[in-house]
Formats: sequence, structure tokens, C-alpha cells
Amino acid sequence: MTASSIANTDQRVVIIDTGCANVSSVRFAIERLGYQVQISKDPQVVLAADKLFLPGVGTASEAMHNLEQRDLIALVKQVTKPLLGICLGMQLLGKQSQEHGQNGSELVPCLGLCDAMVEKINAPELPLPHMGWNTITPQVNHPLFNNIPAGSYFYFVHSYAMPVFDHRDSQGGATIATTEYGQPFTAAVQNGNFYGVQFHPERSSKAGAQLIKNFLEL
Repeated sequence: MTASSIANTDQRVVIIDTGCANVSSVRFAIERLGYQVQISKDPQVVLAADKLFLPGVGTASEAMHNLEQRDLIALVKQVTKPLLGICLGMQLLGKQSQEHGQNGSELVPCLGLCDAMVEKINAPELPLPHMGWNTITPQVNHPLFNNIPAGSYFYFVHSYAMPVFDHRDSQGGATIATTEYGQPFTAAVQNGNFYGVQFHPERSSKAGAQLIKNFLEL
């Protein structure tokens, strides 16, 4: 084993314990790459991590309620190391979401770490949720997509998405990959140390494993 690979796998990797159902599958995907990983909501553990994952399934309203109950909203905003939101975890990085579940019709305030709304997918001739394999078009030379061949497929399950946006001038982040489903939407996003992917890399075979590896090696 080389010195560089020892340094890579010796990182403190933490999955933020949001209480959602896909935490274990994300953990297994990381461990398969040779990394040790903790699942925690302890502020000392979270803020000492070198890389963090924010998973999420369900609705935005339920997820934000869970984050509030676990005292995670302010904590996530304090993170200065690279953090990757997955699926709903990516959507929670936005400003507000239309996905209110059964609790009402008002917009759901999210973490506000990216200057983007989360809206219901506008694809009237296609079924929702957008579920299954689809290709992405990444930003040229973005390190999150190193060694992932053009036309690679990733696994999606969602009915809401961020539109394609670019607010880098105002430090609000930008779309770094798109996918087509009726119309283009944001498949991956970045604002500073905060990254997000709308698809499930832990369920996306070799391409998904490569993306997780790329994130861990940023």
C-alpha cells in the first residue's frame, strides 16, 4: 500500500445521523472502498471529520423536522470540510422546497447552503417519481467526476429537483452536472465545501463507487 493510499483511507469519514433509512447502504458503499466510517450526530465528531455525508430519504418537511429535532441544522451549517448531500440530502442544501408532504402547502425552509429552490419536476408526459437509471452530463473536468466515462448511468428516485442554476457570482453555488427528464435539472451541485448529488451513488454500481471515491479523495 502506498503512502498516499494510507493517507486517503486514514481520513475521519462521518455520515451525519439524520435518522433516515439509507444510512446503512451509504456506510457499506464507503467501507467497500477501504475507509472506516462513523455514523454520528455528536457535534465534536461531526466538526472533527475530514469528509461528511448527508443522506436523506422521504419528504423535505419530514427531513428538516428530523434535523431540527436532532439539533443538526446549525451544526451542518458550521461544517468547513467537504460534505456530500445524497438525494434528499442534496435538496436540503437548497433554500426552500415545495415538497411539504402531508403537513400543508407552504414552502419548506431548508438549510440555505445553495441559492436554489427545490421544485416538483415538470415532466407532464412522464411518470413521477423519476425512478431508475439515467445519464448525467457533468461540468467539464470537475474532480467529482474523475474517471467516470461519459454516458455513465446513475440511479435516481425522486419527484422534486433543483433547476439548473449558477449563482457563483453571489457565492450561492452552481449546478455541476445535469440530467434530462422532461427538461434538464440539477444532478449535482456545489457551493464551496458543500456538494450534492440527486442520484444515489451507493446504488449506482461502478460509476457510483467511483464518484464516492472521488469525493473522498478531494
